[in-house]
Amino acid sequence: MHRDELLAGLDAKLEPARFTDYCPNGLQVEGRTEVRHVVSAVTASAATIEAAAERGADVLLVHHGYFWKGEPQVITGMKQRRIRRLLESGMNLVAYHLPLDAHPEVGNNASLARDLGLVADGTLRDDGVGLVGAPDEPLSAPGLASRIATALGREPLLVTAGEHPVRRVAWCSGGAQSLLPRAAELGADAYISGEISEQTTHEARELGVHYLAAGHHATERGGPRALGEWCARTFDLTHEFLDLDNPA
Repeated sequence: MHRDELLAGLDAKLEPARFTDYCPNGLQVEGRTEVRHVVSAVTASAATIEAAAERGADVLLVHHGYFWKGEPQVITGMKQRRIRRLLESGMNLVAYHLPLDAHPEVGNNASLARDLGLVADGTLRDDGVGLVGAPDEPLSAPGLASRIATALGREPLLVTAGEHPVRRVAWCSGGAQSLLPRAAELGADAYISGEISEQTTHEARELGVHYLAAGHHATERGGPRALGEWCARTFDLTHEFLDLDNPA
């Protein structure tokens, strides 16, 4: 199929125009026009690009691409090497950031809900980024941590905020620890995100909300995988998901 048909379908699915984002969403580096094979991944690192090229990818579909607000505009060093390899391979680099966090079907947080047995009934932000809801049964904080470890393949860092059970949960993938006060406002007993800052521990204890840092990469694998699978089903393309090791 033609690349532009795929891009139009992705934009219709994810509606990037609804978001004020930190990077461009959609096509970031142009490659060949005819596309058959999509490789999806969390981040367009050098290792990801090389692995995708080895697999004959026409499209590298990621959550973390390039050209972030505040980064140097010149293309030198690491960025130059990454982009040069993309151009040499003929791959298209396509990235969706906040739209892939927020999507209710193929988004990172929707995927986390399925993996963790959570049922969403609201959002943390007005643009749909972050969800709030309930587990399929009440859990202790260590019980929720155990469920996360089983689903994501890594132990979360757990900050307990008392002995209360978890009946309401908020979650937002990636580096969204700053939304902890909002989770508390919405009545969450526990809040799950990817990262933790020094102040997060104090906030969790003072707000009475258990905090679980489950890994930035680990909490954002689901969206790229689900979106790549959707592309394969919708456009009769082939798809592979690359999960290169990242302990962060």
